[in-house]
Order: sequence, then C-alpha cells, then structure tokens
Amino acid sequence: MVAIEVPEVNYTEYSNRQLVAIPLAVLVLALAIIGGWYLVTGAPANLGLEFTGGVELRIADDGGDVEQQIETAFERQPDSVRSIPADDVYVVTFRAADEDPGGLADDLSAQADEAGLSTSAIDQVSPSFASDTARTAVFGVALAFLGMSVLVFALFRTFVPSLAVVASAFSDLMVPIAVMNLLGIQMTLGTIAALLMIIGYSVDSDILLNNSVLRRTGDFYESVNRAMRTGVTMTLTSMAAMIVMAVVAALFGVDLLRNIGIILSVGLCADLMNTYLLNVSLLRWYKFEGVKQ
Repeated sequence: MVAIEVPEVNYTEYSNRQLVAIPLAVLVLALAIIGGWYLVTGAPANLGLEFTGGVELRIADDGGDVEQQIETAFERQPDSVRSIPADDVYVVTFRAADEDPGGLADDLSAQADEAGLSTSAIDQVSPSFASDTARTAVFGVALAFLGMSVLVFALFRTFVPSLAVVASAFSDLMVPIAVMNLLGIQMTLGTIAALLMIIGYSVDSDILLNNSVLRRTGDFYESVNRAMRTGVTMTLTSMAAMIVMAVVAALFGVDLLRNIGIILSVGLCADLMNTYLLNVSLLRWYKFEGVKQ
C-alpha cells in the first residue's frame, strides 16, 4: 500500500491576507460564472431533463451512420445527442417547449420510425412535474446546508470557527457548480446527490481541523499540521477514487457516474484549498487576534 507523505507547511511565512486571497478569488470567479449563467439562461446551472421537462429517446446503434440520421430525422433540433458505447445506443434529448410532452413523444417516435431509426425506449417528463422536482431538489440542498450550519454553530458555539466551516462548505459547493457550467455537465438528481456528498466531505475535514486547533492541546501550528496529516490523506485518497471512477465510467459511457466523479473530484480539490487556506487563516485570526486574553 502506498503511503501518502503530507509535508508540514510553514504558515508563519504567510499573512492571513495572503492565505485567504486565493480561496476568495476562486469563490468570486465561481460566483461570477454562476451569476453570468443565470443572466443568460435564467438558471444558475445547465438543468437536465428532470428539472426542465421533455422527452429522451434511446436509439439503437446498428452500426450505420446513426448520428447523421439523427441530425436529419426530426423536425426540431435535439437539445443533446450523446453516445453510450456500452449499450450500443444514442440518447437524444428534446426539452419541453409549449407542446404537451406526451404528444411531443409520439411525434418524435413517429419521426424516428420514418427515418429508419430503431427506438428502444422513450422517457418523458412533464414541465409541471419537472418544476416540482426542481423545487424539491433546491429545498433539499438548502435544508442540508442549513442543518449543517446549525449543527456546526451548536458544536463550537463560537462565531468565527463556525463561520469558517460554513464559508468553506459554501465555497466547496459553488466551485463545482461553476465547473459544471464550464464543462457542460447538467444539473440532475444524480449531480444533486454529488453536491450533497460534498457538503459532508467539507464539514468532515473542517471539523477535524477545528477540533484539533480548539479542543486539543498543543501549539496552533502543531495542531494544524496534525490535522493536515489526517485530513489531506483522507481527501487525496477520496479524490483518487473519484478520478478512477470518472475515467472508468467515461470509458464505458456511463455519463452519470462520470459526472459524479468529476464533481466530487473538483469539490474535494476546492475543499483542500478552503480548509487549509481560508479556514486556517480565520482560525489563526481568531486565536491570536480575535480572542481577548
């Protein structure tokens, strides 16, 4: 088994402003991307079929020029066409417009048959159901974040250390969402689950650091490096597992697992930055300047 050596960081060489500059710059950039996406599309992320409504056709890949046939088979342009080599199918997605999605599904199926395409499955989601699903998903993420925040404040009962955990978790969520927009990864129920997992990862590493600094004996820098030896090892191991999952899923055409792997890898990378730069700077300010002796 390969051991991960975590070098000790000499934090005394850097001021709190220097430590916090990078994570804040990354957070501002992520918020700018999300805000710009909202202004252009009306949503903070590229929403999937579950949240917009529409029809998804699975068309068998019979070895011919199926992709070219798909481009000319339908009266309306597909919103996305992706190949799944493991299943020998193409997944063609049409988002709901003003038409009833039931009638839209029938029309699209008939057009596929006329073009000589073999449709193996048709999934459809009504706009009203998709809207309800989106509201439920947003409520779930907000409730999870709120519950995490309340638990952290109840656990530490001091403002600055608790704020450090909440701020890190917030940034850990925003950065992957911005990257999803840049990479064209859609927000689906599966990716929402990945974002919820990021909240758990973030709180775990931040509480480990805060506990080591605030509740265990030893010098501040000794406590930070002690927490890093465990936290960095744990995070890098998880990142390696997620990267392997994303690569394997991409090779087999399993888009959902690939997307989850990418999101978690980005979120864990952001967590390393926020925990050991942003959180450390806030804790150091709290220990040496914020607490009145």
